[in-house]
Amino acid sequence: MFNIKITDLARDQLEKLKKDKSLVKKYNKVIKTIKLLAENPKHPGLHTHRFISLKGPNGEKVFEAYVDQDTPNAYRLFWCYGPGKEDITIIAIVPHP
Repeated sequence: MFNIKITDLARDQLEKLKKDKSLVKKYNKVIKTIKLLAENPKHPGLHTHRFISLKGPNGEKVFEAYVDQDTPNAYRLFWCYGPGKEDITIIAIVPHP
């Protein structure tokens, strides 16, 4: 099991989801995705893959995990391993472009 760290940006994005009554279901999906990520970042439901055009806070490889798919306004989690061996840092929680 990984320890989940969240950047200030990702924390703000998560708080906005939590406060918006119309996005309660999306917020719950994000929380479920974070739990799956902590348990197994390679879980098939996450569809985790490397996101080459971004680097982590210290130059780490960045990965993308699906919160949902095939829906309007599908969300993604961007994350990297670290800073410690047992840590995953969530960089951003955003709608799929």
